[in-house]
Formats: sequence, C-alpha cells, structure tokens
Amino acid sequence: MRGPPVKPQTFELVRYTDISGVSGTGIVAEGCVFTDGSVALRWHGANPSTAVWPDLESILAVHGHCGATVVRWLDVSEMEPVPGTDLLPGELTHILATGRRTHHNHPPAVATA
Repeated sequence: MRGPPVKPQTFELVRYTDISGVSGTGIVAEGCVFTDGSVALRWHGANPSTAVWPDLESILAVHGHCGATVVRWLDVSEMEPVPGTDLLPGELTHILATGRRTHHNHPPAVATA
C-alpha cells in the first residue's frame, strides 16, 4: 500500500463479487485520499452515503471482502492546469465555447484576526 500522497489522489472502489448482496458489482464507490492519509468515500447506489476514514487500509479491511473489492486509482494527469493559466482543460473548452467561466468568480476568502 502506498503512503499519503503529496496532493489529494482520487480513486474508485471496484467490486467484482458482491458478497453482502448490498452494493452490487462494478464501480460501487469513489473517494479521495488526502495528504494526511485520511480518506473521504462516497458510496453509489440506491442509498448513497459519504464517510470519512482514517486511511485507505481501514476501508479495505472492512469493505475489501478478501480481494472482491479493489482500488482503481484515477489518472488526474488530464486535470493539470493549462500552462500559463489557472484553468483546467474543461474550463478552457467551456470558456472558448461560451465566453464565460464554469463557476462564479468569487473573491478569495481572507482570514481576519
């Protein structure tokens, strides 16, 4: 198992055999491992839910079902900002097509003492 990432890493939980008969098979959840090793996990299905875990090993110990469920890491290389801008590739395409950003431009939050 790899250690905490240097930036958040996204993944899918893929279940090959539904031992419990609850989640089904295929992509059953998606998640993110944060830089401190903690994990947010979002379950798909009829009753979706979100949970925060201390680490990925804990998730697999409970939901891995002895290899019936595996982690598929998502390649985020296509989500790197476009060089010379602060935009992701999808945002640049959206701006070129519509002339506007995908989100409202809010000023950054500033902490005050």
